[in-house]
Amino acid sequence: SNFIIQALQNTPLTVYGDGSQTRSFCYVDDMVQGLIALMNSPKDFTGPVNLGNPDEITIKELAKQVLRLTGSSSPIDYRSLPADDPVQRQPDITLAKDNLNWQPTVSLDEGLTHTIAFFKTLLSGKPAS
Repeated sequence: SNFIIQALQNTPLTVYGDGSQTRSFCYVDDMVQGLIALMNSPKDFTGPVNLGNPDEITIKELAKQVLRLTGSSSPIDYRSLPADDPVQRQPDITLAKDNLNWQPTVSLDEGLTHTIAFFKTLLSGKPAS
């Protein structure tokens, strides 16, 4: 949401490090469906299960995607990378796929488009629909 708000306000997008670290983003609708599948799973299915989207994107590419989708001309402001910032975050959703028949279906572009629309409404001060 930071990139989206910064882009919509035409302020610099803050990227820590060179932006080569990767992250995986899961749209809320997919996460809710995963949680419902987990709650409805058989009683003998126990233990930790990763829910999320295993598709990775670099932070730099995410910033560029947000700029493209918002039409913003905000520059990217590179700052020092915190020492404890992980290089990669990617869930292994094998258990969810195999045992819950669940995996995310909303693409990053689609999720970002919905999220951008939400924040445009929020920043405009109009009631959300």
